[in-house]
Amino acid sequence: MDNVRVRDVLIPLDKYPHLPYWFTLRQAMAEMESARLEINGRTSLPRMILIFDEKYQLMGMARRRDILRGLEPTFLREKPVEHRKELWDVPIDSNLSEFSFSSVINAVIKRASETPISNVMLPIKATVNNDDHIVRVIYEMNKHNLSMLPVLQDDRIVGVVRSVDIFHEIAKVIVE
Repeated sequence: MDNVRVRDVLIPLDKYPHLPYWFTLRQAMAEMESARLEINGRTSLPRMILIFDEKYQLMGMARRRDILRGLEPTFLREKPVEHRKELWDVPIDSNLSEFSFSSVINAVIKRASETPISNVMLPIKATVNNDDHIVRVIYEMNKHNLSMLPVLQDDRIVGVVRSVDIFHEIAKVIVE
């Protein structure tokens, strides 16, 4: 672990899902659903998607839950969480549940899925450099409460580093 650098554990940008800011939530979901990350013989699904501008500059990222928040009906988003909870505390007629589900999906969620991903993206809070030691990654992830960081080399993004991969790297030393 003494010499382990970010470049040793990063996922290259061409292997991590990313898209332009004008793509829709639907397109972001399709990209994330089709992505599979093969790391150290293990397959995992991405939890975030990177978002770029026209000049391929990183603008932000969106987690799965940010995309789901963007799909939530507007009338729910505008209310405090306590009020939203009350809406679900009503008995439901099982004869109407299929009708109401399909109408919500078709009328509300599918329409919301055409919202640009930039409406729900999060700004980039921190980055690390390709040559940084993985201890720097731990520090930045903890400081900013993140599970993934973009990796820069010569001021351009070359990939991402995830907490699960840092954890795995450190576990190899500690658990052995």
